[in-house]
Formats: sequence, C-alpha cells, structure tokens
Amino acid sequence: MRDDPRLPSSSGFWRSPLRGPRFTSVLGLVLLFGITVLFVTGLVSYAAYNPDLSPVNDQTPEKGILGFYLFDWPTGPHWLYRLNQGVHVTLGITLIPVLLAKLWSVIPRLFALPPARSLAHALERISLLLLVGGALFEFVTGVLNVQLDYVFPGSFYPLHFYGAWVFFAAFVAHVVLKMPIALSNLRHLREEKEVTEEEKNDLVTPRPAEPTVSRRGALWFVGGGSLLLFATTVGQNVDGLRRTALLAPHGGGDPGSGPNGFQINKTAAYARIDAAETGEDAWRLVVTGRTGTVRLSRADLAGLTLHSAALPIACVEGWSTSDQWWRGVRLRDLAALVGYDGDPPDLFVESLQRRGAFRRAALRANQVADPRSLLALYVNGEELSPDHGFPARIIVPAAPGVLNTKWVARMTFGDL
Repeated sequence: MRDDPRLPSSSGFWRSPLRGPRFTSVLGLVLLFGITVLFVTGLVSYAAYNPDLSPVNDQTPEKGILGFYLFDWPTGPHWLYRLNQGVHVTLGITLIPVLLAKLWSVIPRLFALPPARSLAHALERISLLLLVGGALFEFVTGVLNVQLDYVFPGSFYPLHFYGAWVFFAAFVAHVVLKMPIALSNLRHLREEKEVTEEEKNDLVTPRPAEPTVSRRGALWFVGGGSLLLFATTVGQNVDGLRRTALLAPHGGGDPGSGPNGFQINKTAAYARIDAAETGEDAWRLVVTGRTGTVRLSRADLAGLTLHSAALPIACVEGWSTSDQWWRGVRLRDLAALVGYDGDPPDLFVESLQRRGAFRRAALRANQVADPRSLLALYVNGEELSPDHGFPARIIVPAAPGVLNTKWVARMTFGDL
C-alpha cells in the first residue's frame, strides 16, 4: 500500500520532473540570505518599540532570554526605522514566490514513510515540520498585518515575535543539516554536470511526467513573480512611486493635497476623536512632573519657543513618508516646565483617541532629550489637520509611527 502511486506517500505520486536537489538548493540559498535579513530586521523592529521601558510599549509577556539582545533605541539617523521596516516588509513580500516554490519542491518529504528511520532522521523531520509551519505562520501573519492591520486574536506582536524565534531555530537546524548538500548541488549545476545516482534523493520522481518547462525556466518564473511583488510594494516608501504600490495599503498616491497631504494610519474618525474636545476653549494639555502639573492651551504652547525638524513617519506595516517639516515645542522644554531643567526623564504620553492600538505610549529619556523631538503644532507651515493629530502630536526621530502619538491629551515625565 505504501508504494501505491495513488497515495502521496509514494514517490510515484509526485511526477513533476522539475523537482530535484539542484532546483531545491537554488531556492534554499536565496531563502538563506533573505530569511536571515528578515529575522534580523524583525528583531531590530521589535527593539525600536523600547519594549523594556513600559508595559504599554511591550505586549510580549515573559520573553525572558529571547529579549537578550534588546537595547535602548537611538534617535539617529532619523531615517533608521524607515529603512529597517521598509526592508523588512518589502523583502518579506518579495520572497513569497520563492518560499512557495521551495515548499512545493520539498512537499514529497512531508508525506514520506516511515516517519522516522533513525533518531537523526526523526530530528530532521521535526525540524522540517517546524520550518514549514513556522514559515507559513510568519509570512501569513505578517502579510495580514500589513494588509488588514491587526486582525489577530490578541496582539500581533507576541504572535509574530515568538513565531519568529521558533521558525528561525528550525531554520538554523535545517541549514546546518542541508548546507553541504546544497553547496554540492550548486557546484555541479555551475559545472553543468548531470545528477549522479548517489546525488539523487526522494525529490526525484522515478516516473517523471512530460516536462512543460525547464528548471531554469521555472526559476525565471519564480524570480519574475518576486520582481512583480517588489515593484508593486516598494513604492509605498518612495515619493513619486506611491501609485505603483498596488499591493500596499498606503499605495495609490498621497491622500489629498496641501501641507497635510501625506500618508496617515488612523484617521480622526477612526480614532473617534470628538471635535468638541479639540477646540480652543475645550482642549488643554496636561503636563505632570517633579514640580507638579501645568495645563496649557494650544495658544499657550504656540507662545512658547518653537522649533522645527524635518522627520518622516514610518509605520510597522512598512510604509513611510518622506521628511515633513514639523514645528512645535521641544519635549525637553516641556520637561523643564515641570522641574527637569537638566537631563529630562522618560515620558508617558496619553491620547484622546478611543479606538485603536497605542492610545498610550512611552518614550525613553534619550528620545525626550533629542532637540528634534517635538510636540508638534504645525506641519509644512500649516496647522496640523485633524487626521494628523490636531491640536498637537508627538514627533520623534527614528521612532515607529505608533510612538508618535496623535491627539495628545496628557504628558507625564518621570519614572514609568
């Protein structure tokens, strides 16, 4: 029954002549580089949230040793998070055809019997199952988060964080087991040698069907699919190319025109901002610190010394704006109003928004101290629009977009 060609456990069931060690090795080496970059940029992205600073920033409980690498996120260069997250999301989407082709090329192994011929074989099969399951989980959750914005039960962050570690552990184990074989296959491919009987494995069908395309043609097809996804995604980070980002949620050009006509994530309507709360007579910024609490109207803030900074907005979903000119009060100057004349402390910020993630956020002292970190009142020479955070919003160099809190209501300086 095991050798019945009608069953997927039989090598005769999988008849494509494309499958083989060389085809799989080429795809594997592309993924070796690409997934390593994805993993590193993903860890860096997580560090950018300063997850050890405050529970409102970190939604990944008990990460323990998995957070060994965390560091205080810097404020320079100011485009750091924009670059990191643009690479992470664009590369992840670009690799989808390669991943699917790789999974297709090794699918016979998932049905091979017996499940384990030895302890070493059992460990290899377990690593393969974790590798396939982890890859599908990470790519599917990542794409859904980019396209649909937080559709998961619970938080996206712990799911993606823990899933990444499980997947990468299986990935490393698989690379250690398969790298010598992959390099040998590629060497023979470069030398245009035929596959010997010793080099053949369970991927090579004993009953090949008539080929409809060559292996080189199949690789070109996969590469073309990746190029197409790259071309329809990367524009979400590049002025002048945004209309080409057909597969990106913030593609399609700038939303509107004028000084406030650049990308946004949450609109005022989505966040359920009540216009009555943001009017000049109603809105007051509450600032609390060492010497007590002060309440400032927008006119009060505009009467303080204002500074300007050219900074982008960069989101975890991979989109970003070009540098916009922001003008407002330095965060460190607001800290000085409540007793912090020297080095300012950490900052806890609360928003008026009633819907959506990160209604509250924490910033580290180094972010507060940076002279480009502002409570912005204006952008590109005009008052903030409601969708961009009127009456006031945070803008910090190199910080993820969700930490640049809009519709700010309260700021608390000091120990968090």
